[in-house]
Amino acid sequence: MSGADRDGAGKGGDRVAEFTAFRQRMNERILAEDNQVVRRFFALDTQTYKPGALDVKTKELLGLVASMVLRCDDCISYHVAQCKEAGVNREEFFETFSVGLVVGGSIVIPHLRRAVDFLDRLEAGDAGAEGCADHA
Repeated sequence: MSGADRDGAGKGGDRVAEFTAFRQRMNERILAEDNQVVRRFFALDTQTYKPGALDVKTKELLGLVASMVLRCDDCISYHVAQCKEAGVNREEFFETFSVGLVVGGSIVIPHLRRAVDFLDRLEAGDAGAEGCADHA
């Protein structure tokens, strides 16, 4: 896969829609299997991000930092969308990105680029931005 394809630059701006559709389709496929370990992990992941002592916005920002440090582009995209849905503004995103960058180091920079591209697409109203629900 070329860098342009991976970054979404060669896809006509539908990266958000493609990401959301693929994620939803595969989560449904995976959860259709009779495997309690997988089902329980998905449920635990979903429960973790529900409001508690920490609100959803804070938990999603934490998930975004962790995803950046672990360099998982799918997780980063997911948490960017969830953060946006939770009301995170651009200044809050960039403060969060800075934490991820400082903790993870310069190797996080390519993932930061894709995170900002994904955020830009969300803010531009790219199709498929809604409905990114369910973690994992």
